[in-house]
Amino acid sequence: MSFKKNKYCIVKNAISKDIANFVFNYFLIKRQVAETLFKSKYISPYSTEWGTWEDKQIPNTYSHYADIAMETLLVKVLPEMEKRTKLKLIPTYSYARIYKPGDVLERHKDRMSCEISTTINLGGDPWPIYLSPKENVGIPNGKNITWESKAKGIKVNLSPGDMLVYRGQELEHWREKFEGQECAQVFLHYNENTEKNQSNIFDQRPHIGLPFFYTGK
Repeated sequence: MSFKKNKYCIVKNAISKDIANFVFNYFLIKRQVAETLFKSKYISPYSTEWGTWEDKQIPNTYSHYADIAMETLLVKVLPEMEKRTKLKLIPTYSYARIYKPGDVLERHKDRMSCEISTTINLGGDPWPIYLSPKENVGIPNGKNITWESKAKGIKVNLSPGDMLVYRGQELEHWREKFEGQECAQVFLHYNENTEKNQSNIFDQRPHIGLPFFYTGK
């Protein structure tokens, strides 16, 4: 499957099942620790260093920007990402979630830091992701135009360790209602290594592993 032609590709066993299972269980334990620390008021409910349940995209679901284990994966799969895309890339950031029953990831496109992205299944119950490679269609609505996607979407099922590589700024992607109990996924994001993107390396952080608000300035 050509990434250049289709703007996405699937990589089986991008990380081993043993690594995926290790990171999956690590992340489950981290969620449990974070929940205990928040509930006991040992740490501030506004702290994000142990993760958060305040992500507006998926409310009340545990997520973490730049968890250090996930940032390690960000670097680990970089050579595979460059091989599959045939592009020189710079890493920006990682973002992981443990989804709960009933969660829905609405159709969306990503911000600049997610120009080239991958989602890796870490473990839990199966939950397909959908891609819409067709451009949105303009539908007249009085004097305005409503932009709606008419593409049904390509259904992608990933086993633990598999990853989907895609152009997140160009392709709509989403997940329908989750019927399982839990599913852990990590998103790893990159930019093309061009002159204009140099200022955005690590999502404007001095190095990987730092929280999103730390710019060093």
